[in-house]
Amino acid sequence: MSLVKQSSPAAAPLSQLKMYSFMGGGLFCAIVGNILLVVSTATDYWMQYRLSGNYAHQGLWRYCMSNKCYMQTDSIAYWNATRAFMILSGMSCFAGIIAGIMSFSHFSSFERFNRSFAAGIMFFISTFFVLLAMAIYTGVTVNFLGKRFGDWRFSWSYILGWVAMLMTFFAGIFYICAYRMCECRRGTGPR
Repeated sequence: MSLVKQSSPAAAPLSQLKMYSFMGGGLFCAIVGNILLVVSTATDYWMQYRLSGNYAHQGLWRYCMSNKCYMQTDSIAYWNATRAFMILSGMSCFAGIIAGIMSFSHFSSFERFNRSFAAGIMFFISTFFVLLAMAIYTGVTVNFLGKRFGDWRFSWSYILGWVAMLMTFFAGIFYICAYRMCECRRGTGPR
């Protein structure tokens, strides 16, 4: 009588299906998150305010007043930091997407390298960068610009940045769960 639990042959395909489901969900979240990162970074609706009786809005690259848009030529540290962290977040999310797509293939020249784990880590790095960007922008806007403009609010580009952060975070969670399922399956297989 053996105390070692034997897994049934039918459990392996079910476990593999769950792993691929996590990877598919993570890839979906990552692609949506990367699109939202690009849209949020590129658009001009991070903040809306009233200036001289007219509505104005600004983004990371331009500000618009009276239906005319102008480039942000000032080199202000918080804009530069927010821009840099948003760009880094988009790049690491894209790298995670590439690793995530490659994790669907089984062949690897590295035995110890797991692409699902690498994709999950890249998505968490992307989450960290977008969190830094949003925290910097929020802190400066609330403490400095919010006092300068009486009638102001955050706008949809800013909100998309926060939603992108959640999407990249969930993509990381899904890929780490897929990695754990792969490790558990690998640990119960024959040696």
